[in-house]
Amino acid sequence: QVQVVESGGGLVQPGGSLRLSCAASRSFSFNMKVMGWYRQVPGKRRELVALIRGNGRTEYVDSVKGRFTATRDNGNNTMYLQMNSLKPEDTAVYYCNVDLSQGYWGQGTQVTVSS
Repeated sequence: QVQVVESGGGLVQPGGSLRLSCAASRSFSFNMKVMGWYRQVPGKRRELVALIRGNGRTEYVDSVKGRFTATRDNGNNTMYLQMNSLKPEDTAVYYCNVDLSQGYWGQGTQVTVSS
């Protein structure tokens, strides 16, 4: 059983920053896994925000390009999402998935952008 734990959400003012973390159990190998960060608001489908390929290359949804940066640390079984210049429309529950082919999801963390 792969344990995936997210942290780092919270309340931030518009223009602020947050960094989300996603840690997987040590028995799970990050090596070459395709991973992703998603977000979901009530009544809408879960949206892929950032994709991290096995070689570390990243892809982003247009709405976050230039503001969000996804990284991975294979040695520590952790992935990150640095979110800068946050906007109210970024408010959502954010989820990580450490293996898109298997669907190993974190529990979700709430990000609220509001003044």
